[in-house]
Amino acid sequence: MDNGEKFFAVISRMKYINRWALMRNTITENISEHSLETAFIAHALALIRNKRFGGNVNAERCAVLAMYHDATEIITGDMPTPVKYYNSQIRSVYAQIEEEAANQILCYLPDDLKEEYTSILCAQEDDNELWRLVKAADKLSALIKCIEEYKMGNEEFATAQQATLNAIHALDVKEAEVFLEEFIPAYSLDLDEGLKQV
Repeated sequence: MDNGEKFFAVISRMKYINRWALMRNTITENISEHSLETAFIAHALALIRNKRFGGNVNAERCAVLAMYHDATEIITGDMPTPVKYYNSQIRSVYAQIEEEAANQILCYLPDDLKEEYTSILCAQEDDNELWRLVKAADKLSALIKCIEEYKMGNEEFATAQQATLNAIHALDVKEAEVFLEEFIPAYSLDLDEGLKQV
């Protein structure tokens, strides 16, 4: 078997990389689960931009970028946010490591597919607008995790919840503010309340 046949087997290993490594979790979350949730939200943010703010972005591409946004962590593992952003030097070095990890993952593709996946795994300037939405979706997914953990009585996530909310506001993405206002409150409901027909 050559490298060109390994890509999806490697990508499937996202389910073995757990997030929130420094936190006590009631329920563990892996990057596969997180990436799917981020894709759902990124798609919604793109649609909100198009429908409510006169945007013209590709919502489906936004979702695909979100699906793969943490794929490099198959190689690097999930570095805790306090470490990753400790200072600009660490962030710069980690960005280089992420770039090398993306290139390594691309080596597992057949040659005729590499170009398509390069534009997904390696940020392209043409996608800057979409990547802003993916970043916001990533933070919204993290906020949802914090809400769910805190709702289950895990006070370990109380500070993280507020810090994540502050980080979302700091992004200054109006679509994320819409999502916060309209969709986030439902995550505090129990099952019966959540499924109840109004």
